[in-house]
Amino acid sequence: MLGEFRRRLEEYEGSLIIGVAGDSGSGKSTFTKSIINLLGKDLVSSFSLDDYHTEDRETRKKTGHLPLDPKINNLKLAAEHLSALQKGNAIIKPVYNHKTGKFDPPEVFEPKKIVIVEGLHTLYDELRNYLDLKIYVDPSKDIKWLWKIKRDVEERGYKKEDVIKEIRAREPFYKRYIDFQKIYADIVIKIDISKFSEEDSYSVETILKVLDFPLSGIEMPLSLSSLINTSQKPMMISYRDDFYYMKRVSRITFDGLIPHEAIDSLERRIMEYTGFENYILERSKYVNGTQIAQLLVAWYFVEMMNNIFREIENAREKNIY
Repeated sequence: MLGEFRRRLEEYEGSLIIGVAGDSGSGKSTFTKSIINLLGKDLVSSFSLDDYHTEDRETRKKTGHLPLDPKINNLKLAAEHLSALQKGNAIIKPVYNHKTGKFDPPEVFEPKKIVIVEGLHTLYDELRNYLDLKIYVDPSKDIKWLWKIKRDVEERGYKKEDVIKEIRAREPFYKRYIDFQKIYADIVIKIDISKFSEEDSYSVETILKVLDFPLSGIEMPLSLSSLINTSQKPMMISYRDDFYYMKRVSRITFDGLIPHEAIDSLERRIMEYTGFENYILERSKYVNGTQIAQLLVAWYFVEMMNNIFREIENAREKNIY
């Protein structure tokens, strides 16, 4: 099974596309970067749907429009580009510069075997059929607002008072244009304040749509001795079978900080199965719920794609015989 996914991926004609949706400041870009690190930069390329805004920052001030409104985003062009990328073809795409608030010259985007597209409208009807895996990142309102203020002030040059004003103005638009997309997601990642109030710790619930094919035998062992001997920090793990927007799902929640060595065997097993050459999680004493969610997403994606590969191989065999 070692490297089975990587072998099949290299033989696949075209590119697989992962879509990550969520509100501004929800952690989409951070999560996208983590998936790239997990799967490998040699396999993954990514871009943001923010590049398909049709108004720059100065124009939006005059019109009063917000980027959440799909009408000021060129989703038709984005769909054409996803169609080309799915076939493995390069595109010439627009570029929106968040630091200047203006558009830079268009650039050539060369797809790798896996393409991640993240943005406000990624799971809209126009784009959804091009996605092989659909993810929605859904932090609580308090966390999302804290993250957005920090990002927009430190990275994008906004004034804090302007960010707060925009947050208040945009909430009805978020409910109208963005929030409903979670209905279509294969994976929803809900992030909330930890019950244990540890630094860099969140309560992270990963909601996984139950797949309609057998999964590989990847167990989820926990080293009880590591938990008892090394963990002086509170933590909680829970699982339940449920229905989410009429879909059967598995809900897995991690809260607090978990000793790395307690889940070491799980990480190694996923590395063997996927052929990942690098460690998936950071080499730190503890891991948090967000990092474990990334691990679950990587495993889930590999399972879905290997099933697609098996179907392709079976179809080829039928044609041969």
